[in-house]
Amino acid sequence: MKKVLLLYRNAFGGLSRPAWMMSLVMLINRSGAMVTPFLSVYLTEVLGYTLREAGIILSMYGLGSVCGAYLGGWLTDKVGHFKVQFLSLTVGGSLYFMLLHLQAFAALAAGVFILSLVNDTLRPANSSSIASYARPENVTRAFSLNRMALNLGFSIGPALGGLLAAVSYQWLFIADGTTCIMAGLFFYIYFKNKQGNNTPENTAQASAAPAVRLRSPYRDGYFLLFAVFCCCFAMMFFQLLSTLPLYYRQVYTLPESRIGGLLALNGLIVFLLEMVVVYLLGEKAKKSWLIVMGTLVLGFSFVLLNLTQHLSILYAAMFLLSIAEILAMPFMATITVERSGPTNRGAYMGLYTISYAAAHVVAPYLGTTIASTYGFATLWWATGALSLVTALGLYFVVQHIEGERTARAAVAASEAKGIAIG
Repeated sequence: MKKVLLLYRNAFGGLSRPAWMMSLVMLINRSGAMVTPFLSVYLTEVLGYTLREAGIILSMYGLGSVCGAYLGGWLTDKVGHFKVQFLSLTVGGSLYFMLLHLQAFAALAAGVFILSLVNDTLRPANSSSIASYARPENVTRAFSLNRMALNLGFSIGPALGGLLAAVSYQWLFIADGTTCIMAGLFFYIYFKNKQGNNTPENTAQASAAPAVRLRSPYRDGYFLLFAVFCCCFAMMFFQLLSTLPLYYRQVYTLPESRIGGLLALNGLIVFLLEMVVVYLLGEKAKKSWLIVMGTLVLGFSFVLLNLTQHLSILYAAMFLLSIAEILAMPFMATITVERSGPTNRGAYMGLYTISYAAAHVVAPYLGTTIASTYGFATLWWATGALSLVTALGLYFVVQHIEGERTARAAVAASEAKGIAIG
């Protein structure tokens, strides 16, 4: 027991206070994340839309995410991550109260688009903020701490959302909007006078690496490929928020409370294990292998649903999906940070976020279309096949990106040694 406690203490040690406070903000925000996990069920069962119509509305959410991610990255580099995060949290929270009163298809699709656009300006700003406040040697663990808070909140939000939905779906929108605004106010109070790692040392390092500092992610061929494969990964992962709740409902006839419990299990597993896994493997295993393993495990978590039909399989599949998330996502974010510089980090984080936001466009529509036309079994087989292609692509792209980074570090070290001798 002492060894386990020591392991957790070491995993969490050395992180800056602002990194902890940023994670607390995201915990408050995500603890109210109740609308998105139940949106497909709300659209089909409360408002009476067909599976395909629900998929279109969910895709509008993804389209808003794409636009929000691009806008958030651009604004972060222009006005700073503080203003973008504060406005996204407070304005986005207010929009949930608007969405509560929309029922017509066109109005609801437009409302979902605007909501996701505002909400997802937060993501690149938040990622830039984490990189700014984290110590350089702790960047991956700082991202993992933030994701841990997100997943703890996600384990609370859907579980509570399932209980509230059984009473009235209106409470989901009220709770989600309220927690967003609360997170925004807390963020403003704590961070309004805080600065990131804009130290003279960091400024000097940025000046010494103009090739990285000035490069646009949209002209970085290998990073564009990386973003495409991240999008493929996210298309599989986001079945968690679109077709999986429908699968639980239509195939296993689970009530909202059980669906919420299954979704909450994902957040709980990631909360308990991610920091330790990153601490143990982060410096020992190559990012390319960890990301590939995560991608393959993700695909198998869906294929497992076709191998046998029993309630226990749902929990086993959710456990594997959570392990896949732990192995892949923190290191994907770290690669993005390491590829960028201080003056274009918002743009790089914006493009990385766009890769996930684009998956929000494609995944719901494609998933619901395949499920309604060919059945859920075909969808799960197709997801498994996509994981094989994605894993192969990610392996070669990440290997190249890491190889470039190693070469640049060797050149920089050689130059520094030459200056020291001279």
